[in-house]
Amino acid sequence: MRAGLFLIVLFLFALPFTAVYGAEKERFALYYSDKIPVEKFEPYELLIFDSNHHPALRPLKEEGKTLLGYVSLGEIGDSNPAYALLKSRGLILQENKNWKGRFFIDLRDPLWAKMVLEDIVPGILRQGFDGVFLDTLDDAIELERQDPSKYRGMTESAVHLVQAIRMQYPTVQIMMNRAYGILPATVNAIDMELGESVYADYDFDKKSYRKVSAENYHDQVKWLQKAKEHNAHLKVYTLDYSNARDESTIGEIYRTERANGFIPYVSTIELDRLIEEPESP
Repeated sequence: MRAGLFLIVLFLFALPFTAVYGAEKERFALYYSDKIPVEKFEPYELLIFDSNHHPALRPLKEEGKTLLGYVSLGEIGDSNPAYALLKSRGLILQENKNWKGRFFIDLRDPLWAKMVLEDIVPGILRQGFDGVFLDTLDDAIELERQDPSKYRGMTESAVHLVQAIRMQYPTVQIMMNRAYGILPATVNAIDMELGESVYADYDFDKKSYRKVSAENYHDQVKWLQKAKEHNAHLKVYTLDYSNARDESTIGEIYRTERANGFIPYVSTIELDRLIEEPESP
């Protein structure tokens, strides 16, 4: 009996760390700049970069990192070369009050889907990214919620766009940010889901970091865990925001999100620096 137990323990220690402990120690990061040297990304298995301004990809791919390029599906900046065309076609809606110079896009026009599928996504993949990070789909959902008559069909168009990306690129890695309103309809079209501001957020009005309400937190945890039930292969990540000097809160966030079964990262709202996970007490 003792010999058998010894062999089992020896076998477990011989396995890769994640095979024994699951994904609770897996690390990822979002970084939207190009200033940090690639050596700083060594601890992370998965990295999400701005698709235009990012560190060199080849050295990271050679180390086996999974790299996702950022795609904004629900809004666009007025400095983007595509902005003028979208505006001429009437696809530009109101400005995002939290991000000056960024405007919501009318997802219902086929022109936008064509641009995403035939220009934006392939342009990202050609750089060497393994997949795409789909952001700002919440915009379409919220616009239709606020004015169901004026924006009828925006939510459905968001669903169709995610599904079209999967159909067009069946082997690439796809992560979707939030968009909980369409998650049940898209959960089998994505590989990863990101819960942004699950535990802590940034208050743009007060210009300070804060915990989300208990109700908001519990709702998001429930939605994310339910998504994993519907897609056994789905990996769930979280991105929370904190003052970089508040190591106590940052550690609390990491412990809480890992206990929920998620893979967490904590950063400042600018996402232009790497903040290491504190050592467990």
